[in-house]
Amino acid sequence: MSKCFKAAVVQIASIPNDPLATAEKAAEKLREAAAKGARLVVFPEALIGGYPKGASFGAPIGFRKPEGRDAFAKYHSRAIEIDGPEVEIMTEAATETGTFVVVGIIERDKGTLYCTVLYFDGEKGLVGKHRKLMPTAAERLIWGFGDGSTMPVFETDLGTIGAVICWENYMPALRMHMYAQGVSLYCTPTADDRDTWVPSMQHIALEGRTFVLTACQYIKRGTFEDSHESALGDDPETVMMRGGSAIINPLGNVLAGPDFTGETIIYADLDMDDVMRGKYDFDVTGHYARPDVFELIVDTRAKPAVRKV
Repeated sequence: MSKCFKAAVVQIASIPNDPLATAEKAAEKLREAAAKGARLVVFPEALIGGYPKGASFGAPIGFRKPEGRDAFAKYHSRAIEIDGPEVEIMTEAATETGTFVVVGIIERDKGTLYCTVLYFDGEKGLVGKHRKLMPTAAERLIWGFGDGSTMPVFETDLGTIGAVICWENYMPALRMHMYAQGVSLYCTPTADDRDTWVPSMQHIALEGRTFVLTACQYIKRGTFEDSHESALGDDPETVMMRGGSAIINPLGNVLAGPDFTGETIIYADLDMDDVMRGKYDFDVTGHYARPDVFELIVDTRAKPAVRKV
């Protein structure tokens, strides 16, 4: 395992109507970060495919408007598939640079969309994914629910890498599952740009004695099409998501960020010995656990709607 290395969090806007162009933009930023020495690069939630901030998809309680159905059909068409060209672009950039990459996408699987994170290994290419277990509030109208079969971590020469998406991070049981798998590089692609987000990430870093790398988009209304419905109005200069990306060490100290100024890449040098320095007095699934009192059972089986036997 590399004891010290440079990590990067990429804070950029998606191109909501063009997932292929977004993938190309992300690949360019990945190469830029790698050229500056980054070996782990984390991107925001729903970067490729887009996060439809401010949209209602025409769904008052009790009925769905025709324009909402049209909006969903358009959004569905702009989601990506795992074997699609956008994933090929990211795979090529990851293997070319030898970096480990975590990136948020909107995954299309037949008629259902998932908010998904893809993992790319610089030597092996695409190695796995995580589908968001619990979409938040109105996200449940447009995104399906992941199951326990896509909650992996990856043992790498950098450390043990895993990802939890946005408000999933407020699910204590999911955090415990990640800690129990030995995560030391805890990635949190998000759409939450509130002032309360970074303190939450500091809590997770302290709780899990893990590095936390959180990535959020910085995107303005003008980046979306004019036809995009937005509860935030139609002024093209309105900031729809203001970033706030950050890198935090296992004792809860902010190493880089949060940045609210615009599209950027933030960097930090990570000393992986800090993980064990933190676990000296607190290992939440080890010497600080009480399994005689509390027990967590995690079902990691896939749960398809139709199962052939």
